[in-house]
Amino acid sequence: MSAGVYIHIPFCRSRCSYCDFATDVWLNNDAVDRYVDALCKEIKTASISRSLDVDTIYLGGGTPSLLSPHQLEQVIRSVYEKLNVEPGAEVTMEMNPATVTPTTLSAFRSLGVNRASFGVQTFNDRDLKLLARGHDANDARRTLTMLRDAGFDNVSFDLIAGLPGQSLADWNANLNEAIRLSPEHISLYLLEIHQGTPLARQIRDERRPDPDPDLAAEMYECMLDRLLGEGYEQYEISNFSRLGYASRHNSKYWMLDPVYGFGVSAHSFDGRQRYANERDTAKYVQLVSNTGSAEILREDIDISSEFVFLGLRMENGITLSAYRERFGSDLTTTHGQSIKMLTEAELIALDGDNLRLTRKGKLYSNEVFAEFV
Repeated sequence: MSAGVYIHIPFCRSRCSYCDFATDVWLNNDAVDRYVDALCKEIKTASISRSLDVDTIYLGGGTPSLLSPHQLEQVIRSVYEKLNVEPGAEVTMEMNPATVTPTTLSAFRSLGVNRASFGVQTFNDRDLKLLARGHDANDARRTLTMLRDAGFDNVSFDLIAGLPGQSLADWNANLNEAIRLSPEHISLYLLEIHQGTPLARQIRDERRPDPDPDLAAEMYECMLDRLLGEGYEQYEISNFSRLGYASRHNSKYWMLDPVYGFGVSAHSFDGRQRYANERDTAKYVQLVSNTGSAEILREDIDISSEFVFLGLRMENGITLSAYRERFGSDLTTTHGQSIKMLTEAELIALDGDNLRLTRKGKLYSNEVFAEFV
């Protein structure tokens, strides 16, 4: 089993109104250089075997596309020098519109980045202002053209549904434009309101309406019908792809494959334990400079529960035989009542050895997962 590598780049030009990720506003190149130096040191000194096979690398953020080609080269080289990166590895970089040029994209592609995860979010300029995204819809279209010209033939769009004031007609217009532009992959995110964010304060102060969860569910079902009708396959609750373009890296999380994270706030899973890095960028740099590590938390997890609820996120679900082989018990015995109740409610389907969410179950997935935690 090959592992994945996640690398967190926390810098953004500005903070989006809904974001509670570990991010920092880009101040100057010196601060970024110090971070990149610490990141490379963490990778080089990690307690991981040099023979570890890696077949996915994912640069997330933040806005990794703000890195210069030289800074990216330092990070990528550190990974290749430390680990056995397989030929044909999937190397993804998250990108925001208006943060790249034809020159930087060509350089990123030449450094081995072969998949772009593209933060479109919406093609509605009003909603982009609400989210404080710092770009408009035309920036997104221009960036996609530049990606194609630079040789990127594996592009993913992120779209957000359930925005305050967003109508079903607005959502359909987003889908129309996404389908017209034809990326290889589309990820859907239902808006979550995180306390302490500007958007949460705007809703609290009644400057923005509360999101409508029923309308968001309707938007989700609309997306199912539209994308499946346009030749996309749903391989996970929130992810759709053309044939052969499912995210290999993200699939590792749902299949409980090892993923090793580097950078501020990065999380790792080695098959038994999860561990996490410091969330504050300055503290992260100091910790790595002093000790080579910024780990602040390590914990055992209930792998049997995660096997079920993460596996049920996948379109194909899980098999009872795989659960029995891995954990030495029968899921229909340990969770028989829950399976019976959820089946009768038409939230899951048990077909021989296979257990999966139904279409209705996808709308109530959190309630389903809670039965197995």
